Amino acid sequence: MQDHQNNTEKKSLRRFLEKSITAREVIFFVLVVLCLSPFVSPPVALLLGLIVAQFIGHPYLHLNHKATHILLQVSVVGLGFGMNVTSAMKAGKEGIVFTIVSIIGTLVIGYLMGKFLKIDKKSSYLISAGTAICGGSAIAAISPVIKAEEKQISVALGTVFILNSVALFIFPMIGHALNLSQTQFGLWSAIAIHDTSSVVGAASKYGAQALEVATTVKLARALWIIPVAFLSTFLFKNKGSKVKIPYFIGLFILAMIANTYIPFVQNFSHYLTGIAKAGLTLTLFLIGCGLNRKLLMSVGFRLYVFKLT
Repeated sequence: MQDHQNNTEKKSLRRFLEKSITAREVIFFVLVVLCLSPFVSPPVALLLGLIVAQFIGHPYLHLNHKATHILLQVSVVGLGFGMNVTSAMKAGKEGIVFTIVSIIGTLVIGYLMGKFLKIDKKSSYLISAGTAICGGSAIAAISPVIKAEEKQISVALGTVFILNSVALFIFPMIGHALNLSQTQFGLWSAIAIHDTSSVVGAASKYGAQALEVATTVKLARALWIIPVAFLSTFLFKNKGSKVKIPYFIGLFILAMIANTYIPFVQNFSHYLTGIAKAGLTLTLFLIGCGLNRKLLMSVGFRLYVFKLT
């Protein structure tokens, strides 16, 4: 009787151990906690994510896209609590001409390069839109409008994220080498780096003023998702498609107004922006975790040439 009870307990213990989290999950959660600490910078977080993707594997890959999407939007709204309306409007005015010219120019050049390199129309359009506006957010918003296939979306996201990951590392070094001011770097990174997470990551590494300029100009640029999405319905003759409006930009503006005019909010703004920056660092880690070998291999050489051009 005692032996039977011991065997039952051993089986129960074995089942419990088998249900326990794997080593992959332990490593993943440890790195998540580390990325939320002040010891890991955005570029390092991205690098850690890339290491996980290539050598360990993301234990929750099926949830990664949705998690990064939500976390990025929440983090951007949190950054609004550290900004001032007056300085943000000034930065927005300085960047509006560059924004309009670069968006129109990128879409036109993208169309011509896509035909020259014989890339399928929807993939080249998604990459052009992501490059012109705000990376992954623009691709996610426009892909249902043009009824893009899953592979076309993955390739476009992979192309944008891979090259923006490189920009996150090299842009601050180039900025220091060229002795760019905080305002100059913020404006340059907002226009030249395409995904919002990489823009904010590079600018935050360069300085607080660069971060403010870059975030404001980038989010003003992100508003172009709406007209470009409506234009896409006509270009691809999908007039019944719904256009997703980026509501988080409105919340970012409200957070900025609250920080400027409500003294009570100002008392806590430092903590809120600190949490937002930690959230952004974690976002970049998750983006890196999503860039696995399969996705990297799906991005062909012609698409890299297309994106760099």
